[in-house]
Amino acid sequence: MEITQIAPGLRYWTAPHPEWRGATDWPEDVGCVYCEASDAIVLIDPLLPNGEEDEFWAMLDAAIERSALPVAVLLTAPWHERSAPVVAERYGATVWVCESRDLLPAGVEVFVPAGNSEGQVAFFLRPYQALVVAEFLMGADGGLRVCLSPTLTDRHAFDESLRTLLDLPIDHVLVSHGEPVLHDGKRRIAEALGLDG
Repeated sequence: MEITQIAPGLRYWTAPHPEWRGATDWPEDVGCVYCEASDAIVLIDPLLPNGEEDEFWAMLDAAIERSALPVAVLLTAPWHERSAPVVAERYGATVWVCESRDLLPAGVEVFVPAGNSEGQVAFFLRPYQALVVAEFLMGADGGLRVCLSPTLTDRHAFDESLRTLLDLPIDHVLVSHGEPVLHDGKRRIAEALGLDG
């Protein structure tokens, strides 16, 4: 299990996806996020590391006990359920799938890309200047690449909505697939969109 501390209170880890069967369009390891908000411990797309569950639970239990905060489990896509039900049950949390922006923990904002209706979102963790994305952005060659969904209905609307991300002070882009961007996230998004940073 490899856990990267992006900043105090913000961690990123990867674990092998249980349904990966040698796919060539996405790597076996998928990204997950732990974030300390002022009113909750936030877990985004959590996946238990296979074979290291006891160590993971011990670390997570200690962090949650230390914070004395409730747990919020967020999904960037409905199909990113992964270990979310198990985690939610353990901590008495509910799994949030883009239902109401009012229910998000403090400092967490949702971004919904236009042009498709599959339910994929991103979360902007404002105190950490971090964007957590499902699959419309993937880590590639030290930067990012835009990935189009098969359910895309309006490419222009999709591209225009992604451009609005450049209005946010993004430093980190924590992706589900590929290497995360740990610095200059806004510039890397602009490059992925074919724009000057």
